[in-house]
Amino acid sequence: MTDIETIKDIFNEAADFIETGKSRKQKIKIGLTLLGSEHGPGVLMNGAMEAAKDFDDIDVTLIGHKLSDDFPVYEADCESDAHDIMVRLLESGELDAVVTMHYNFPLGVSTVGRLVSPANGKEFLLATTTGTSSTDRVKALTLNAVYGIAVAKSLGKTDPTVGILNIDGARQAEKNLKKLIDKGYPINLAQSIRKDGGAVLRGNDVLTASADVIVTDTLTGNILNKLMSGFTSGGTYEVTGYGYGPGVGENFNKTVMILSRASGTPVVKNAIKYAADLVRGNLMSHVADEMGRAKAAGLSGILEYVPDAKHDDKKEADIPKKVVTEEIAGVDILVLEDAVRALKLNGIYAESGMGCTGPVILVASEDEEHARKTLGDENYL
Repeated sequence: MTDIETIKDIFNEAADFIETGKSRKQKIKIGLTLLGSEHGPGVLMNGAMEAAKDFDDIDVTLIGHKLSDDFPVYEADCESDAHDIMVRLLESGELDAVVTMHYNFPLGVSTVGRLVSPANGKEFLLATTTGTSSTDRVKALTLNAVYGIAVAKSLGKTDPTVGILNIDGARQAEKNLKKLIDKGYPINLAQSIRKDGGAVLRGNDVLTASADVIVTDTLTGNILNKLMSGFTSGGTYEVTGYGYGPGVGENFNKTVMILSRASGTPVVKNAIKYAADLVRGNLMSHVADEMGRAKAAGLSGILEYVPDAKHDDKKEADIPKKVVTEEIAGVDILVLEDAVRALKLNGIYAESGMGCTGPVILVASEDEEHARKTLGDENYL
């Protein structure tokens, strides 16, 4: 090694230590619980063995029944005991992160999955897949976007693209993200591969990974994760992807990775790698940073805004019915009827409907321009 190469190596190691608090030569310590798999503990241990073979910067510690002398083992007879042990080891610093199943996160914490597109092999993040960011759907989607950005940056994507799956609440969440952008929080909104584009994505965009971070509600994300991970096996044995991912929340300071009980050996191995990548990338620092920047851009006020039922104290005028032929898309289904009422209160006859891309408001052709302006002024578009 030349003197220049030696200096570079020393500099890079120092930079890594400043960023993560760990030497490049110091192995990352990942715990894996062995209890709860539908395929038995051997499948999980095989994942640990594959990870140990392929990643020489990772040390794996097993928690559960002793199956091998190849790894350190903390013995536990049930999942509850295993979780108690793993939390203690995380808090003591003996482990940097853990991979487990069926862990109960506190409210406000949800997991960000990491998947592989079957169309082109591109990796993307699915925010979120388990847990609950908020009991309010739109708030949860908005927070999920911030959580996904934090995870993406911890994996080295400095300017990840963000799209929202076309589900209930997507349009309101999109408006929230645009408000954050207007207030100075940079979000790189993705574009759908479909002809009409936009940051609200279709199922096609999941298959092609049109965004680095695809935002969805937890239950939809959970289903998509299972479909993407297990479709080649018929669903009983998940073979691709990285599991449900880490629990992410503003005040959650542990790297706890979740696996499905149907996860196969390749997914277990990948989850261990995912955990190490996040430790190396200092996930907690990125979560704190992104939440701080989002709050500085007014996140708290945006999440408190509730447009629903704001016309309850008003009485509609008796408007003659018209033939409605023009579709106005972009109003979220959660506030669709309130938006129709807002138009009627402004003297515009309207009806709600469902187009091929989602909910629409139907108006007469001569009212379309006025209706669009009214919906914009009322903050529905």
